[in-house]
Amino acid sequence: MVSIKMLKPYYIQADDEYVRVVLAYQYFAIILNKQAYQFVPFESEEIKINRRTQKVENVDARFAFQKGKDIIYMTMSDLLCIPEFLAQLHVIVQVYNEQKAEPGMADTAVIDELVRMNVKRMIDKALDNRNEEAFYRLVKML
Repeated sequence: MVSIKMLKPYYIQADDEYVRVVLAYQYFAIILNKQAYQFVPFESEEIKINRRTQKVENVDARFAFQKGKDIIYMTMSDLLCIPEFLAQLHVIVQVYNEQKAEPGMADTAVIDELVRMNVKRMIDKALDNRNEEAFYRLVKML
């Protein structure tokens, strides 16, 4: 299981189309199998978010994390599956998205993903409790 230990941008660059969250050594770390791995900028070093759609554009980017001589790689799509990563990224870019957002436009991509993950957790709980009715009701929500 992977969790986020720390996610702070080194700096943020925003233009009319994108918000770029640039990462550096001491600002991004993950926990994998109870071991802390620090981000190292071997391949990708930025998260590119479209200001209009509010979606991450570089989902194929690979990020390297190091602990001693051990290096692991994770794609942006893998990181986006971690609820903590999505929540922290949303907080980081929220100010920039609010500046660009059209009236009435919500950050639906992040909210939808968090709702979907919550429903999956509730399905797991229904299975653990052998609650067939709740299970079928929740599956319909996906």
